[in-house]
Amino acid sequence: MEKEFTERELDRIIEMAWEDRTPFEAIEFQFGVTESDVIKIMQKEMKPSSFRMWRKRVQGRATKHRKLRKNSMKKFKSSRQKQITHNKISKR
Repeated sequence: MEKEFTERELDRIIEMAWEDRTPFEAIEFQFGVTESDVIKIMQKEMKPSSFRMWRKRVQGRATKHRKLRKNSMKKFKSSRQKQITHNKISKR
């Protein structure tokens, strides 16, 4: 991983990694980091116990890996999720 991220970008990457329905491909699309880079970021930025808990939670989870998802789940975001622009929730 060569790119340096701002604190705000790191917070968003970590938040997306914790979300169950956000696939690693969405993180890669938005920030240009691969799944292995996300794992390195999480390991660096989190306490060891929190990292282990996160790894156990996402390992092999179909919703975190686009290839394992059902065809009905190919979107990057839930239809019920509000519009998010630059980490701010947009008002309608």
